[in-house]
Formats: sequence, C-alpha cells, structure tokens
Amino acid sequence: MIRSVVRGIGASLPRRIMKNADFEGMVETSDEWIAQRTGIRQRHIAADDETTASLGEAAARAALANAGLTPDDIDLIVLATSTPNNTFPATSVEIQNRLGMRHGFAFDMQAVCSGFVYAVTTADLYIRGGLAKRVLVIGSETFSRILDWSDRSTCVLFGDGAGALVLEAAEGAGSIDDRGVLAASLRSDGEHKEKLFVDGGPSTTGTIGHLRMEGREVFKHAVGMITDVIEAVFSQAGVTAQDIDWFVPHQANKRIIDASAKKLGIADEKVVVTVNLHGNTSAASVPLALSAAVADGRIKRGDLVLLEAMGGGFTWGAVLVRW
Repeated sequence: MIRSVVRGIGASLPRRIMKNADFEGMVETSDEWIAQRTGIRQRHIAADDETTASLGEAAARAALANAGLTPDDIDLIVLATSTPNNTFPATSVEIQNRLGMRHGFAFDMQAVCSGFVYAVTTADLYIRGGLAKRVLVIGSETFSRILDWSDRSTCVLFGDGAGALVLEAAEGAGSIDDRGVLAASLRSDGEHKEKLFVDGGPSTTGTIGHLRMEGREVFKHAVGMITDVIEAVFSQAGVTAQDIDWFVPHQANKRIIDASAKKLGIADEKVVVTVNLHGNTSAASVPLALSAAVADGRIKRGDLVLLEAMGGGFTWGAVLVRW
C-alpha cells in the first residue's frame, strides 16, 4: 500500500525573543507566575517584516533542504494557519510564489492549534489517493498580531513561528512496521466556540479582533478530548502507549502535556516539550517541537511518533507516524 513518508523537516522562528520578565512592565504578572502555571519561559515575537508567509517560506526551504529536494519536486502545499497574511488569497499561494513554484496547487487549512495535525492527515489522503506524490505541510503563525496585550491571561501564552514537513509517497507492506503515516483521528465540536475564539472577522465585525479564552474551561476539556483521539489511533494501529517511542503534543501548557501523558501511561522521558522556549505557537507548535527533537537526535529513523493537538472550536486530533 501507499504510505506518506517524512522526507524532510524544517523550522523558522522570529529574531526577537520575549522573556517572561519583559511582561512585568506591561501587565500585572511575573516570570514566576507564568512559568509555574504554564511552563513557558520565553517566546519569539515577529517583527514588522516577519509574517506568516515569510516564516512559512523559511521553514519550507529548511524542510526541502533537509529532504534534498527543490520546490520543483513538490505537488501540493498545505498550510495550517489561523493568522493568514490576507483574508484572501490563501497564504499558502503566497508561499508557493515565494518558493518560485509555478506548478501544482496550494491551500490553507484552518483548525487553529490542531491545524498541523489536520494538515498532515489531509496531505496523507491526497498522497494515498494518488493526487500528489510529494506534499509540503506547513504550520505557520503570527499570533502576536491578534493578542490583546493588556489581557494578562492570554498575552503571555502565545508566540510566533513556523515548522514544515515534506511527505512523499512510498510503498509499504501495510503493517505497523511501515514508515510513514500509520493512523489518524480528527474531531471537532462547535459547542465550545466561546471558550477559545477571536472576537472579530470579515463577516461579523469587519475587523481582525483579539484572541479570547476561558483558560480553566479549556484546561478542563483538554485532557479528556486529547486522550479520546489518541486511544482511537492506538486502536486503528493495534498499538499501546508502551509501543510509542516519542509523544509530540501541542505545546500549549506544560500542565496539560503532563496530565495527558500521565493519563495515557506515556513515560515522561518520551515526551517532547518545547513550550518553555516557544510558548503556544498554535498550528506551528507540533512541527516546531518535532524539528527540535529531530535536530538534537532524539527522534530517529524507525521511531514510532505520536502527534496530538487541540485548538479553538474545539478541534482536536492525533496522528501516528513511523519516522
């Protein structure tokens, strides 16, 4: 059978680093308060000349270089983002142009923090359906543009950045030992919209709006929803938590990450955590964490890697990949 195998990975972060202490003169908070409740120590904030498109392009070029490929080798770009450069056209098309890619097609995917997991699943379907041989999957965000910098409950949580994967069609035996995407489970429930949303949009206010969140409500639902889709993926693939080599969760809050791993029975040493360095970068958080773990040698070829995310909507999902 056809599998979607990871050929390359890359990341891009804005130049500016904003530490927790930098918020102390802006809102009533402290480094200790932020770190204790979230695990975040710093985040990257985009400058005026750094956008979702420019960060996405840089991550894409890094992934292509890592794969030993060029834009001419790519058939499709799927960009996960909630902070596009423009209402339209799709920012993926802008990245396509920046890469000098004059063939194939590109589109954006909006599932907030779950966007990258949704995008990988979608790319896998295009590959297995024979509509694309190689897909560039990107998660790129500039959440700093939609933050209310006077709201201490949200402005300290988020950062900017981008990560990318190159997926390529390859023959597999149809077993759990195959490389590539092995199983996926996606969910959404619009009942929870008011718990995490942006209070603006073209069709409602005609403005961009700001991010609003009921933090306790999000935390309350997160662990249960996350474990639901992960258990579905385990069932599809015929594996257990003990079979997982690495757990790469959405990097929103260290407490949520720890509680999820504990409930699933995944050992702490198998959990990839970068929330301390990047904050919550929404659709970019999973590929940024993946890229960090590949770069430092933790994730190696043949490892069984579990990806997971939850975002506004609510949306949530999990993907199992043999690296």
